[in-house]
Amino acid sequence: MEDYNKIIESLGVRFTKASNINILQSVSVKNSYDIENTILVLNRGEIRFGEDNKAVLEGEALFLPGGRQIPITYGSGTAAELTNEEFAGKKKSYFRSYINIESDDPKYEDFTYVSFDAKVFDSVNFFASLDIPPFIINDPEITSILNSILKEKSGDLEGKDRVIKLKTEHLVVEIVRYIIKNRLFVEQLATNSTYFKDPRLIDIFAYIKENLGSDLSNKTLAGVANVSEDYVGQYFKMLTGINPQDYIEYQRMERAVELLRTTKKSIRDIGKEVGYKDTAYFCRRFKMMFGIPAGKMRRRESLMNL
Repeated sequence: MEDYNKIIESLGVRFTKASNINILQSVSVKNSYDIENTILVLNRGEIRFGEDNKAVLEGEALFLPGGRQIPITYGSGTAAELTNEEFAGKKKSYFRSYINIESDDPKYEDFTYVSFDAKVFDSVNFFASLDIPPFIINDPEITSILNSILKEKSGDLEGKDRVIKLKTEHLVVEIVRYIIKNRLFVEQLATNSTYFKDPRLIDIFAYIKENLGSDLSNKTLAGVANVSEDYVGQYFKMLTGINPQDYIEYQRMERAVELLRTTKKSIRDIGKEVGYKDTAYFCRRFKMMFGIPAGKMRRRESLMNL
């Protein structure tokens, strides 16, 4: 219990976006990917996900952890089959966003979603670090919070952003409670608790976060943790389950996505800011990780706030 409370207390939660979606045409995205976590509630129609094409029932919530490629089909009937890159450029053909709680056109299938970041010590993506698959949640409390976030977002009352922040934090706590209550991913949660038991690891996380554009070789990390260069990679992987250089690349790419979404900096400048001197190499690695080019990621965000 104490470790779980420490995990919850350590989480930095940031709301990113939310909306209701009309599904205009059925579409199957074979490698759907987003860096943020998303939880959606199916209001009407059909959504299927995963390699086994599991169905989400009306009223159920589907949790999609950030950082994973997930096959997902929106809508019933014959679906167009697209890659994540193709879908990013054609989203308006398949989705229509609306904020009001009641659908403005009941003939369409639809769902409600909220996307957010949740980071341990403001550094480690909590749900990505669990390496968990998407899963269905049956919890009316979570559905209620989701709808209340949309209601707040659609209004214009004083303190709107603060209320959305608080409700998103509540949403994340309820998701973690649901995982614990239903004993989901117990081994992964136990692994995460190790973050709180070794201050050297926390120092490494903090150093990486503050120095993404600098040298982050194993030699540098060894100096931060005060361990040998030969041991630091083994040490990091033993506690986190991931190679430190793989973790660093993920953090760099995550920061690049944030810059693409929130600034007008050039792709060249963004690549340099997150530690890539070679723009062409940065672009190749970006597409390999996210399935779409960096420029298209920016266009996707400006196309629709989805």
